Parts: sequence; structure tokens; C-alpha cells
Amino acid sequence: MKNEINNKKMTVINGGHFSDLEGFYNEVSELFMNDEDWKVGTLDGFDDILYRIDSDITWKNSQKSKEDLGFDLTKEFYENKIRIGKPFNIELIQNKLTDLVAGNGQTLFEILVEIIESHQNIRLILD
Repeated sequence: MKNEINNKKMTVINGGHFSDLEGFYNEVSELFMNDEDWKVGTLDGFDDILYRIDSDITWKNSQKSKEDLGFDLTKEFYENKIRIGKPFNIELIQNKLTDLVAGNGQTLFEILVEIIESHQNIRLILD
């Protein structure tokens, strides 16, 4: 859903539409990738598409997403990468998992928010 606010587009990511990372990727692919023949499927891919976005983003139901993409799913995300092995940097991922379990690491939600906020052309509103 896109609205014109102050001559800048507003894009809405709706946390009610997904409950895992794959669902998030599907949501943002529908919002930002309609004209493309590929879909977002990685954190790096998500970061890459944001370079061409000039829109404010409201993340509706962000508290639900914070819970859905929280500790448990993040732990599973890292454990799956470790289990797969190459091409992933297992040592780096193990360190991220260790930090997460120790209470010092970022959840997937926090990583996604950080990725969005790293783009100067985007203002993120958590709703």
C-alpha cells in the first residue's frame, strides 16, 4: 500500500502479513520488486533493493514482527546456517549465535531495522 505524504511516498510493511523471515522477504518483494523477475531471499538482497527506494516506510504491527523475528527464530536461523556449512562463514555465524544466546546479539528484527535505518533516503516508522 502506498500513499503520498508530503510529496514523498509512504510504503507500509505489514507485520500481520508474515510471521517468519521468508514471509518478510515475500512481503517486501511484493512491495518493492513487482517489476523484477527475482525475489528477495537474503539479508544482503534486502539491503541491496533499499538503495533504489525513495520512500518512507511504516512497519505496521512491528511489535508482532519483533516477537516473530525475535530470539527463537534468530537462533534457528543461525543454527540452520551452521548445519548447512559452506558457503556460510561458520565461525562468524557461531560467534553471532553465541552473542545472541548470551543476550548481546541482535535478533532478525533488529538486524532488519538496522538495515533499513542505514539507508539515508528512508525514514522508518515503527507502528
